[in-house]
Amino acid sequence: MRKKPTILSSRTVARSRLFHVEEVELEFSNGVNTRYERLVGSSRGAVLIVPVMDDGNVLLIREYAAGTHRYELALPKGRIEAGEDLLAAANREIMEEVGYGARELIHLTSLTIAPGYLSHTTHVVLARDLRPQRLDGDEPEDIEVVPWPLDRIEALSAQEDFTEARSIAALYLARERLAR
Repeated sequence: MRKKPTILSSRTVARSRLFHVEEVELEFSNGVNTRYERLVGSSRGAVLIVPVMDDGNVLLIREYAAGTHRYELALPKGRIEAGEDLLAAANREIMEEVGYGARELIHLTSLTIAPGYLSHTTHVVLARDLRPQRLDGDEPEDIEVVPWPLDRIEALSAQEDFTEARSIAALYLARERLAR
């Protein structure tokens, strides 16, 4: 395994409400020095939940996505709050976004999106044995909940408003886990 580069210095070059851009000066084991920029978010990361009903439907949400400036169909998700366990965060998020709590929560995996420049980790959680339970969330408008058969992921992937890679990967991982 290669030795990680040594961080010689780092400084914040821009900051927003959610992220900051950090410039990092590195020295590689071969003596080469270079600078990278990385987008740094919460060190706790986020959760992405696959809430599966007893009938095999997964509960998706359709909400506005500022990055694409359109309404996107995806799995419920949200950041892990300070001092919050990732499974507790997952349960809170589905209560806020789809109106269900889970009696069974399973951490499937942790994913990165663009690790070359983004320090964000998303923890994928399978939620089962759901029961109606609603919490108020921080969304600016009501979120549309869209039930979808988990065994029809291929048809879902053909939807033009279902493009989020994390949601696509999570559904395949959940389907595989449930098939065992």
